[in-house]
Amino acid sequence: MAPPANDDGYQLWKYYPSMIGNIVVASIFGLVALTHFGLVVFRKQWFCIPLVIGGIFEVVGYGARAYARSHTTDTLPYAMQSLLVLLAPILFAASVYMYLGKIIRSVGGEKHCPIPLRFLTKTFVAGDIACFLAQGAGGGLLSSAKKASKISLGQNIILAGLVLQIVIFFLFIIVAVNFHVKMRGRSRTLASGWQRKLFGLYVVSILIAVRNIFRAIEYGMGGSGYLLSHEWATFVFDAALMIVVMIVSLSWYPNILGKVDAHLSGQETEPQLTLGESGNNLAENKDSEMV
Repeated sequence: MAPPANDDGYQLWKYYPSMIGNIVVASIFGLVALTHFGLVVFRKQWFCIPLVIGGIFEVVGYGARAYARSHTTDTLPYAMQSLLVLLAPILFAASVYMYLGKIIRSVGGEKHCPIPLRFLTKTFVAGDIACFLAQGAGGGLLSSAKKASKISLGQNIILAGLVLQIVIFFLFIIVAVNFHVKMRGRSRTLASGWQRKLFGLYVVSILIAVRNIFRAIEYGMGGSGYLLSHEWATFVFDAALMIVVMIVSLSWYPNILGKVDAHLSGQETEPQLTLGESGNNLAENKDSEMV
């Protein structure tokens, strides 16, 4: 049985959200976000701040979903969960973009990046901001809409923002793979640690991309579609994937799930990996040997 309509005659929810399920999800996000916060402060990995903020968004969003179990006619919890759960992965993506720049810089691979490194993060983060604004505007319009025309408009704006995010992420992965291929052929003297970091970045990127594709299909199907009418899809294709993203990204900190090089941590040294100017010298020496 579907929840009743609100005082304006609009049915916010197509199902009763699971209180237990959403509390469990919010608790997991809270634990991982708290871990990230501690590591950001302790390890001074400031580029991971968007991960922490995104984790907070997820906690509040799924907490609002749990609260909405017995308040399905209240607009506020519906609007909060709709916006915060929708926007959190955009913040995760911002940290992903910055992490690639740090990997490239750590091995002196600037000349192998198809986009000048000084523009790399700025370019993708700017696109991220555009996605954030578009999806935020669409979500705000959708959560306050009382007419079918405005509901449709809100969904279309969100869909446009999701499609833009998918395109930007696709281009980002192309840039990362392009750098990887070029650098791998020119850096046999470097340890394989940087490649492990790239593979971890690929995992996170693919998970975020799959989630975005799911959301695009969901909003493309409309309010009466199957995905917006069944909560399990949100748990499987959004919550679970984003939890994995936050857990995998814990490996970005020094001495967490393996060694991380000095340039990424700003403090510690991985003996096998030469960084900064040394990384550039290695690359130059390699070029000289090839000549």
